[in-house]
Amino acid sequence: MSQNKPNPDETVLPTMRSRASTAVSPDVNGAADSAAAESRTLWREYFESAVVTLVMALFFMTFVAQAAAVPSASMENTILVGDHFLINKFIFAPGSHVPFLPQRDIRRGDIIVFKFPGATQNTVPGQPPEVEQYKTFFIKRVIGMPGETIEVRGAQVLINGRPLPEHRVTTAERTQRVRDAPLPEASDPIRQAGESPYTVYYDPQTINPPRGIVDNVHPTFQYAVGGRSFVIPEDSYFVMGDNRDDSADSRQWGVVQRDLVVGRGLFVIWSYDESAPQEGNFLINFFKNTRWKRTGTLIR
Repeated sequence: MSQNKPNPDETVLPTMRSRASTAVSPDVNGAADSAAAESRTLWREYFESAVVTLVMALFFMTFVAQAAAVPSASMENTILVGDHFLINKFIFAPGSHVPFLPQRDIRRGDIIVFKFPGATQNTVPGQPPEVEQYKTFFIKRVIGMPGETIEVRGAQVLINGRPLPEHRVTTAERTQRVRDAPLPEASDPIRQAGESPYTVYYDPQTINPPRGIVDNVHPTFQYAVGGRSFVIPEDSYFVMGDNRDDSADSRQWGVVQRDLVVGRGLFVIWSYDESAPQEGNFLINFFKNTRWKRTGTLIR
């Protein structure tokens, strides 16, 4: 009897071997199905991640921030030709402001990005216009607020009859300038108490006009020029470029309505010196002509 009694080890081990062999035995069809299912799951995860990223990017660009580039010298030397910067689209969002969110009203001195309010410009037959009304983005500084009376007398800006205390710098003569390069400063007086924190640039003939003429040097300017005052409509802003003698702005095409304001210039993310010599090689030009020191520069 005792000799015929099964040994527990002998009965268990064969069963374990059988199960183990079953677990690792090759099944070609099952392995293929599993690999296909894993591949579908992986591609689905990639697709879902791409969709979420796209939605977040669209939300970010629509409501928070957007990148833009500067093609003209109207805001030099605050913003240079070739600067690529972010637009803060959230700070001036329309409607009531929530106290704990970084939102506020537009102030004098703000650099705003807006949709061009004037009539279509630079139209060439058979070609699309370079500047389209309500579509092309412009960037300028807010000088006059809604309801104020503004007047421009040469380099002097008057708000409600009082001179606006701007820090004015004289540039070199136009013949000495390089196209798309920063403005060379002929003089930079010490900033006086009470002057604006920003700087505006004028030609010498505008700062010290011949024969005491105070009219603006641009004959096409229609608004607030040459001693004629202009009342800024409600919910509108009078804007000007910091490069005052090379800027088409509210003096030429009028005020900017509040609903055309896109946001505020934030900081430079990349700057490329388009006036620098080109070597014919993209990589060499990129590293040599990039203004690395301007990366991260706040626009103000």
